[in-house]
Amino acid sequence: MAELPKVDLESKDLVAERIEQIKALFPEIVTEGEGTVDFEKLRLILGDEIEEGDERYAFIWPGKADAIRQSQTPSRATLKPMPSQSVNWNDTKNLYIEGDNLEAMKLLLRGYFGKVKVIFTDPPYNTGHDFVYKDTFGDSLEGYREQVGLTGQANADTSGRYHTNWLTMMYLRLRLARELLSDDGLIFICIDDNEHANLQKICDEVFGDANRIATIIWQHSIQPKGYLSGFSVHHNEILVYQKSENYELQALERKPEDNKAYSNPDNDPKGPWRSGDVRNALYRPNLIYDVITPSGKVIKPCPNAHVR
Repeated sequence: MAELPKVDLESKDLVAERIEQIKALFPEIVTEGEGTVDFEKLRLILGDEIEEGDERYAFIWPGKADAIRQSQTPSRATLKPMPSQSVNWNDTKNLYIEGDNLEAMKLLLRGYFGKVKVIFTDPPYNTGHDFVYKDTFGDSLEGYREQVGLTGQANADTSGRYHTNWLTMMYLRLRLARELLSDDGLIFICIDDNEHANLQKICDEVFGDANRIATIIWQHSIQPKGYLSGFSVHHNEILVYQKSENYELQALERKPEDNKAYSNPDNDPKGPWRSGDVRNALYRPNLIYDVITPSGKVIKPCPNAHVR
């Protein structure tokens, strides 16, 4: 009987991989015999690029250092296949994972590291009622599993760590999400005003502020909410970040249903068109001019366009 191949039961060790990459770039920093990294020598090599002094621009909160360590700790959890609860198990190209997303992302790193084109995440908005994982850093695996099993746990706004609990939870998962993204990948993150500013700060750190593409405004409600003591908020935000400059935005191919409103009754050589309102809602003197239609008709600007 053939011997079964050995399987590595741990998720991808990101720290070990990063250290090997540093050693490849700077072989002179490897200590003799032990094979470890001499970071003091690395500082000398990098010279002026090293930040000196106690004062610097940074976004810090209690637990951030532990969050970084936790995100780099390999997982020994296991993904268990469930064919009986699946559809087209032998033919499907889709994968649905149910469980703690932190552990799941760590396990996915071994097979999908740098291969995911798009990530869309709708995390807790930290409104005081959302469930937030109470990750226990440096705890045993058993202790960690016990913690993440506390379903229904809320992050009350009366907590002294109201923002830091949420930031730690998000920072862990965003670091892993970046490792999963391909070089030309994108991530979309939904949020509301409660943590928008904080989320953008940690995303700028994890993905780089130069890779922030846009903040999309999503109008989630049309019906006024009738607040008497404040504004009626009808929108959430979606933060969009690229992994690197290799991302390229391409237009979607037009389909027949996209052209339903267009026709060409006058055989315009430029092709199908549709009528529309050419008036500018805002008065600007430098935008007052005649409009000549394809038939040659001249449309004059309204003389009282600036009167309201």
